[in-house]
Amino acid sequence: MFSDLSTIPSSSCKGRNLRYTPFSYGDRYGMRLQRLTLDGGFTCPNRDGTLGFGGCTFCDNAAFHPGYTKGKSLLEQIEAGIRFHAQRGRKADGYLAYFQTFSNTYAPLPVLKEKYEKALAHPLVKGIVVGTRPDCVDEEKLDYLASLRVGGALVEVEYGIESVFDQTLQRVHRGHGFACTASAIKETAGRGIPVGGHVILGLPGESREMLLEEAGILSTLPLTSLKIHQLQLIKGTQIEKEFAEKPEDFLRMGPDEYVDLLVDILERLRPDIAIGRIAGSVPPAYTDAPWGRLKHEELLKRLETRMEERNTCQGRY
Repeated sequence: MFSDLSTIPSSSCKGRNLRYTPFSYGDRYGMRLQRLTLDGGFTCPNRDGTLGFGGCTFCDNAAFHPGYTKGKSLLEQIEAGIRFHAQRGRKADGYLAYFQTFSNTYAPLPVLKEKYEKALAHPLVKGIVVGTRPDCVDEEKLDYLASLRVGGALVEVEYGIESVFDQTLQRVHRGHGFACTASAIKETAGRGIPVGGHVILGLPGESREMLLEEAGILSTLPLTSLKIHQLQLIKGTQIEKEFAEKPEDFLRMGPDEYVDLLVDILERLRPDIAIGRIAGSVPPAYTDAPWGRLKHEELLKRLETRMEERNTCQGRY
């Protein structure tokens, strides 16, 4: 870690004079790549009765995927996604099929092969990003994903970590412990597959001190990227009801307090872990949290300003 700012490697700045490591496909692959969020028709063991029903207490997947996926086949979604980004002026050298909705390895291997290879057959799709739970992979599935990389496709896996603390995972009805998460990340990275993670700040029972400890634990894992989200109380979820009953169990923050916490976390996070997001957002119809509607770019500016003011950087401690 870096205690002297003069020793920060230039790779941490990515040419933007930043004090944290931003996620960039250009840096990783040398080309502009745009993710196309897809609904592969998967479900989740926490919803189909294998582990439970209703999902994790914080989850409403409908709040997190774009409208262009609804009611379309995979290839129709890819075409719609390309048009969606083109209309917004987002230029790309190619696209990644991002299987995001629910747990995208939660199916027998032949089903996964059919869906992934159908996406990869599109001439503009360079690879796939697979979002899933750590308890929904095994050696056979990971070996298959590794074989796609050997065949020339870009393949990445993103795991919902959410928390490194077993008591939190149990409280939100996650259905597995952190040991399962750590094992899946190590097994995936051991096959040469870039591994992303997703964590939520503000889950019930977690303190600021726990979240700083979490950053150190995450730094011991072979993660290549990390998405950080604030807890959003989605309407109708179990966690919204829990907050209404016991708000004192939640670490609630405005944007300024949240940015300060982010700086503290980044200081303790390994500097080569690329930061994909620092906050999440959902359509206003799904939540009453007013500051959660701040644009991601605005929060990024606040973060960059605060890190400058504190003269600090990712991985300082």
